[in-house]
Amino acid sequence: MTEAVSLKPELGRFGVWLPTRSITPELAGAIESLGYGAAWIGGSPDAELAWVDPALAQTASLQLATGIVNIWSAPAREVAESFQRIESAHPGRFLLGIGVGHREHTQEYVKPYDALAGYLDKLDAAPVPTSRRVLAALGPRVLRLAAERSAGAHPYLTTPEHTAKARELLGNSVFLAPEHKVVLSTDAEEARAVGRRFLEHYLGLSNYVNNWLRMGFTEADVRKPGSDRLIDAVVAHGSPEAVVHRLVEHLEAGADHVAIQVLGGWNEETLIPALTELAGPLGLTPPN
Repeated sequence: MTEAVSLKPELGRFGVWLPTRSITPELAGAIESLGYGAAWIGGSPDAELAWVDPALAQTASLQLATGIVNIWSAPAREVAESFQRIESAHPGRFLLGIGVGHREHTQEYVKPYDALAGYLDKLDAAPVPTSRRVLAALGPRVLRLAAERSAGAHPYLTTPEHTAKARELLGNSVFLAPEHKVVLSTDAEEARAVGRRFLEHYLGLSNYVNNWLRMGFTEADVRKPGSDRLIDAVVAHGSPEAVVHRLVEHLEAGADHVAIQVLGGWNEETLIPALTELAGPLGLTPPN
């Protein structure tokens, strides 16, 4: 078994999470110019990862990470070849996030823990170093696997309370980068409506529902359309200062980095103004 690494990836305290499967060089440059340390690309990017190279070439210090490559749709050998291409051209600027996706979406979803461990075996053989990969992890078993076989964990749709429990389980030497959703609106009902529209899909996915139940939410909380208590816990809303206060709670609970997902539009015309509003309260400074 590969030993846990002691050196954590350096992504800064805050990054941006996008469900877009790729990122344009222009958007990467705009995110970097605001002082964010990383852009996480979700939506199950394909194994070729062709979008990474031009985005890194356009930027000087921004890290790119996948949040996550799905082990069922992206073969390990092809992902490893892509990683090696990227690492050769842009050393230390790409973090490979991998995960098992959702039981409801994958016919082959059998013994996901074993499949994930086997996928890591193939990345070891390639090799893709443990220091440049993280695992999507919610429950204790996969969190432990993340600590043993990667640089750390990238939990999705969680709370600072989950972050605190994950840090306790992982120990201090393991990288921990939760994602958190935000809506910049001081109208609580409007913000909750945005959050509910987004969470409707996830309220039907067992891995998230089970994790919320482990975290102390009730069956009533996680039943569609989701209680106010649940929405407020996983979607930060209010003024930029109020939202930042919630995000910082993850850092206070033990996170190394927080990936911020702005709800309500992911094109540059709507995303960048929101990220700009948050940059000041987050204490971000543009790179030199």
